[in-house]
Amino acid sequence: MNTMKQKWMTIPMAVCLLSACGSGEDTRQPLHSVTTIEAGNASRQIVKTFSGIVKEKAEVSLGFRTGGQIEKIHVKEGQRIRSGQLLAQLDAADYQLALDASEARFVQQRDELERLKQLKASKSISANDYEKAESGFKQTEVELKSNRNQLKYTRLAAPADGYVQSVNKEEAEMVNAGTPVFQLLIDGPMEIEVALPEEVCRQRDRIASIRCKAAGREVPVRLLNILPKADAVQLYKALLLIEDREAGLPAGMNVEVDFHLQSASAEGTLALPVGAVFHAEGKDYVWVVGTDSTVTRREVGIGSIDGDGNLVIAAGLTGEEKIVKAGVHALTEGEKVKVLPRPAKTNVGGLL
Repeated sequence: MNTMKQKWMTIPMAVCLLSACGSGEDTRQPLHSVTTIEAGNASRQIVKTFSGIVKEKAEVSLGFRTGGQIEKIHVKEGQRIRSGQLLAQLDAADYQLALDASEARFVQQRDELERLKQLKASKSISANDYEKAESGFKQTEVELKSNRNQLKYTRLAAPADGYVQSVNKEEAEMVNAGTPVFQLLIDGPMEIEVALPEEVCRQRDRIASIRCKAAGREVPVRLLNILPKADAVQLYKALLLIEDREAGLPAGMNVEVDFHLQSASAEGTLALPVGAVFHAEGKDYVWVVGTDSTVTRREVGIGSIDGDGNLVIAAGLTGEEKIVKAGVHALTEGEKVKVLPRPAKTNVGGLL
């Protein structure tokens, strides 16, 4: 009986084994396909990227050149203005009275001086009396010009084309001479202000080119100046001129600025595409493919970005290793991979 039971127990196991073998299923995981690349020479240019802000040509605080009560404000915040356009005016009644009085004195003394000139010619008055009258006339003439200017200063006009950024006073308010009534943005070539660290300022003579990206497009710029004094956080202000007058970038807009620095030590420095490097456990690594098609994690030292947008490899590679070019996050240490052949140079884009 025991022999019969053993036989019946053996049959199902055999059937199961035969079924598994007959299914043809392969439970092994498929190999990851990778493309490899050798670390190449870094570009001779190193790219430093900073954020910048668009600045208007000038921001002007505008006020009356004389004091008084504001009679009328003719513009509003955000309004477009033209050079010479009337912005506001003071109550000019007192200034007009002073001008009228000085004009009357001027006419009177002018006529008096003409009469004294005739008397002087006939020697009816002394030269000293004539000179006193002439001096009084000149003082009245100066007073007249001053009162004319004071009346003119009661009208505040735009010094140039631009926009009204803010109106700081209301009608009927009293203001002193020079009190800011308007804040204006003056038209003109726009500039970009960038805060640079000391290392870039020290390499100013190595700046090969500057590229600015704004609103998804490149805007031509030119370096105007780098101020020699650092601010409170040890950054230096660089001013760039936007050469395209029709760029249409509004003041206050944030932009991205790339400084391409000519590297004195680029020769022999290695570089890899950004996608070939991954970060783990606080360090930077690449996958090195061995002769047996297995991958090994190799720690590398990362420098800056070169002129071609590749990562400069400061340490860890000799340049002879085969490095996984992309898909680095899907691999594990010691994993066997399938290395894909590289497209021929004549097969542009790998289409053939």
